[in-house]
Amino acid sequence: MHPQASGGAEKVTAPYGSWESPITAATVSAAGRTVEGLAVAGDGRLVLVEKRPDEGGASVLVTKAADPRGEAVDVTPRGFAVRTLAQEYGGGSGAFAVQGDTVVFSNYSDQRLYTQVIGDSSALPLTPDYARSEVRYADGVFDPHFHRYVTIMEDHRNKSSSPVTTIAAVKITDRNVNEPTILVSGNDFYAFPRIDPSKKRMAWIEWSNPNMSWDKSQLWVGYFSEKGEVQNRICIAGGDPTLVESPTEPKWSSKGELFFITDRQSGFWNIYKWDEQSNVVIQLYALDAEFSKPMWVFGASSYAFLGKDDSSPKIICSYRQNGRSCVGVLDHGSGSFSMLDIPFSSVTNIISGNKCFFIEGASANLPVSIAKVTLDEERTVTTDFSIVWSSSEDVTKYQSYFSLPEFIEFPTVIPGKHAYAYFYAPHNHCFQGSSDEKPPLLVRTHGGPTEEARGILDLNVQYWTSRGWALVDVNYGGSSGYGREYRERLLGQWGVVDVNDCCSCATFLVETGRVDEQRLCITGESAGGFTTLACLAFRQTFKAGCSLYGIADLASLRAGSHKFEAYYTDNLVGNKQAYFERSPINFVDRFTCPLILFHGLKDTVVSPDQTTKIYKAIKDKGLPVALVEYEEEPHGFRKAENIKFTLEQEMVFFARLVGKFKVADDITPIKIENVD
Repeated sequence: MHPQASGGAEKVTAPYGSWESPITAATVSAAGRTVEGLAVAGDGRLVLVEKRPDEGGASVLVTKAADPRGEAVDVTPRGFAVRTLAQEYGGGSGAFAVQGDTVVFSNYSDQRLYTQVIGDSSALPLTPDYARSEVRYADGVFDPHFHRYVTIMEDHRNKSSSPVTTIAAVKITDRNVNEPTILVSGNDFYAFPRIDPSKKRMAWIEWSNPNMSWDKSQLWVGYFSEKGEVQNRICIAGGDPTLVESPTEPKWSSKGELFFITDRQSGFWNIYKWDEQSNVVIQLYALDAEFSKPMWVFGASSYAFLGKDDSSPKIICSYRQNGRSCVGVLDHGSGSFSMLDIPFSSVTNIISGNKCFFIEGASANLPVSIAKVTLDEERTVTTDFSIVWSSSEDVTKYQSYFSLPEFIEFPTVIPGKHAYAYFYAPHNHCFQGSSDEKPPLLVRTHGGPTEEARGILDLNVQYWTSRGWALVDVNYGGSSGYGREYRERLLGQWGVVDVNDCCSCATFLVETGRVDEQRLCITGESAGGFTTLACLAFRQTFKAGCSLYGIADLASLRAGSHKFEAYYTDNLVGNKQAYFERSPINFVDRFTCPLILFHGLKDTVVSPDQTTKIYKAIKDKGLPVALVEYEEEPHGFRKAENIKFTLEQEMVFFARLVGKFKVADDITPIKIENVD
């Protein structure tokens, strides 16, 4: 029995997929507020970037008193939005920084840096106005030694397909707009410029093509001259050709100790410290678990020092192991680790506050939230855990409709190797299926492909399960969260391993008697859309599919790739023949089932014409197909009305063509070619 199904009125027996649910597509799109980065102001208030689908996807800086009852107050002036386009994906924490009551942020429309005092509604530009947002900034920090802002700068002025990335300094003392001064240059990519508060020096991460930062990167420290230039530099990690590693997230304590995370030898990201005297790096705690994640966006913070003065040798951190996040306190003096009792099973960011820390996370029954956590004197026990911000405050009223995820391990086509997923059984406290029917299954394939499904409360999932669908979120080989070896299963094998694992997972659920083999559907966004299309073109497992801004042609993805991912596809696909043989667009004759497609016409990551080509070819073949294009949407839909429409049409499409049931919701279906 489902943990929440006991008691109450007798359930109505009705076909799976036809159940009534209050979790409507409008509810889902309204709950789509996300946090895109957090910091703490000088007075202890939380500062975060909130993305709001109901306001056209605007990204707004908000302050929140540390008291859970305190009101959130918008900081960003009207006409501004806090979002950087550096490396195309940007990053919330990478789009702003706070010192005391001063904020510096990247403005979305012109990509300039602006400064603002919290509580003052005017923002002043710090950087020149280049036409067409040609210079972008990210991951900046305040430099206490030279009264300036040090930031990653991405300059598209000479060649937009291959911009020049540097670490630059921007003056913040005078009110004039100044041309940034370049501090570090010469490599393809930089991230995490972090300044030692006690000495005139800076740490940073850099890497070069053909690697992604999680394949191979380097940690450097550079020493400032009296004029603030970087004159001497030393490679701390990643410079040894006999070691493959990807250092990330450098941080200085107030005493000038340098900490960072790397995955040398074990292939798992663990926390290390640089011993400056002997110039060696010391592992603080060894565990086959991931203390960080691939850097798709700027500004991640997976650990923090406890206490403002850092006098205590304790670090608050989280790691991923066996499909869940654990939070604990690492005493780097003794090397001991104390687990904390925190009700999040997924943690994305941790920052230290005033006698507390803030943690961004979620669980199977808590939506993405930010909690304030206070520890006891010994800093080993949680004395207070309170949610101060929630992506969806009123979501608990639907608790009796929630399906809880079951973490499953299933066999892959390679003997002895397993992959992982979260399975959600149909659940609704008012309805049940009949004993002679198995539910339809929706397989969800995450993007990236180096991403990770997390098994947290997502109304997108509950929309399906509360109507009587089973859903499985697959972490196919190549997903993050399981170490380097698991992540590298996809190298040279994209379109093979992910496809095999999604099909194996669906088959496993059929064979264990949980779902209906005749009603297996698959859906995915971006790279997950590619896996979806490849499953439909090259396998016979699924009866229908949905691709949201999915990749159909690997060669044109490669040709149109921005600098950040210029070689990523090569690493995942391999040679020219593999590009051709794994692209669904070249094998449209092999599609045998219905397909619905969605794409934003402002997408700069996956060209909308990839979707148009697939649509026309399948329409000409005579198969049921539908296409929805959104004029103003980029890669990933941001507007509430479009998120709502997409979900409704996807469900009705599957219900009409595979489901054998009538949906309870009043939805007008769009025209399906070769059916209507």
